[in-house]
Amino acid sequence: MPVTTATPPVEPTAADLGKLIDELERSWKASITVRRTSKADVGYRDIYVSLDGGEPAILHSGDEVAWDVTPGKHQIRAHNTLFRKTAEVELSPGERATFTVINKAGFGTYSVLAFFVGGGPLYLSLTRETEVPRG
Repeated sequence: MPVTTATPPVEPTAADLGKLIDELERSWKASITVRRTSKADVGYRDIYVSLDGGEPAILHSGDEVAWDVTPGKHQIRAHNTLFRKTAEVELSPGERATFTVINKAGFGTYSVLAFFVGGGPLYLSLTRETEVPRG
């Protein structure tokens, strides 16, 4: 009969454990991104975006802001000092939500009165982008 010797188990290194912990933490977090990258955006006037009542981020045309969050319900607020929008979202572990915020021209934006006042109203929109399933 052949004699077999058992190989001792290999202990993971600290680096291996660190990578595993990072992967587990990422899978149990969620993320929210708000973008101001739409071609429909007029490109001027700042948009202020906050998450769950926190400090607002100021978005200029082409900017985006992202937060890592705990799974659950969250509230996104956006305003351009004239109009305000709010979006509620509930996220599962590992889920990512992306929103687009737009300053857009509308009725009265380029009127004669707006010319004399220095600018007309820019209407605000805050919408969740459609997620494309993977796989």
